[in-house]
Amino acid sequence: MHKNFKMLAKTLYGFEPLLAKELRNLGAGNVREGNRMVTFEGDLGFLYKANLCLRTALKVFRPIHFGKVFNEKQLYEQLYTLNWPNHFGANTTFAFDTTLYSDSFKNSMFVSLKAKDALVDKFRAMGHKRPDVDSRSAQVRIHLHLQNNDLTVSLDSSGASLHQRGYRIATNIAPINEVLAAGLLLLSGWDGCTDFLDPMCGSGTVLIEAAMIACNIPPNINRQDFAFRYWSDFDAQLFDKITDASLNKTREFHHKIIGYDKAPSAIRKATENIQNANLTEYITVERKDFFNTKKPTKGPLHLLFNPPYGERLPVAITTFYSKIGDTLKRAYPGTLAWFITSNLEALKFVGLRPSKKIKVFNAKLESRLVMYELYEGSRKKKRA
Repeated sequence: MHKNFKMLAKTLYGFEPLLAKELRNLGAGNVREGNRMVTFEGDLGFLYKANLCLRTALKVFRPIHFGKVFNEKQLYEQLYTLNWPNHFGANTTFAFDTTLYSDSFKNSMFVSLKAKDALVDKFRAMGHKRPDVDSRSAQVRIHLHLQNNDLTVSLDSSGASLHQRGYRIATNIAPINEVLAAGLLLLSGWDGCTDFLDPMCGSGTVLIEAAMIACNIPPNINRQDFAFRYWSDFDAQLFDKITDASLNKTREFHHKIIGYDKAPSAIRKATENIQNANLTEYITVERKDFFNTKKPTKGPLHLLFNPPYGERLPVAITTFYSKIGDTLKRAYPGTLAWFITSNLEALKFVGLRPSKKIKVFNAKLESRLVMYELYEGSRKKKRA
């Protein structure tokens, strides 16, 4: 039996409650929300499960050391005390990533360099050859966090950010981050119980994340690599067992997921990505201009999209957002319509009052996820 230990998962601003809920649903213990992160407890198998199954996590860290450091000598000494060969082998490439919030240390690169010296010196002192540093594509990444004089040393179990799901092989000019897409869907209440439409689907990220949520497919099942595979205690049989158990929890989906885009290149890229994610039986994409469409199905419709903000894709904001509102009012009765924008002025031109506004960030852009309820018939009849 593997023992439980503390872990930390990083996420985007505002997604902390979503990530905490995901962790509890997966069976994590002692779940606590922080600032853009959630701490929790589990065993080695749960670490594998977290990397495979968390939709709103960017990274999963395993802390291996806590200490107080006030100068570079103490930093070196504490890093040197760790049994590094017990964590990974000498033939494995490594790199340090450092985050500083400290008056005692000013330069993160200098801290990483001192940590590297301590690690390779420890390997040599224990009779091993020194492992090589690879700052770009290291097999093992080690995270140093210095808050004032409190040092935390963690193994990065994920490696590349978990938004890199492995299915997206083609992108447009302004693709949405996969973790952001999944979080927006969860914030919107998407659960796979109605039809779904992304009317400006681009390369298909929102569609794919919607299908994986609807079918309860592990979001990182298509990913080829995780950093924990290079750890000394990696258990391949346990990882395969966790993967099979996660796949056995998928469910059937009996509604439609539809994507529109007016650009032929976007439809081509979305089709390629959907095929790469093995989701063609659940998702249909069509070349259509949203402003010339009407609701494609009967009954309730869940609509979520990421329109241009005027940042990377230039648009005439006043006209564009007015047409969004006009199209929703004219052609989409019985729809819960959600979209994200960083252009808060643009919302004034939609001509509809949002029922919800949720603050989120798209990269560094402060944005709003807004919801509009489009009723069948009049709103008064709906209330009655």
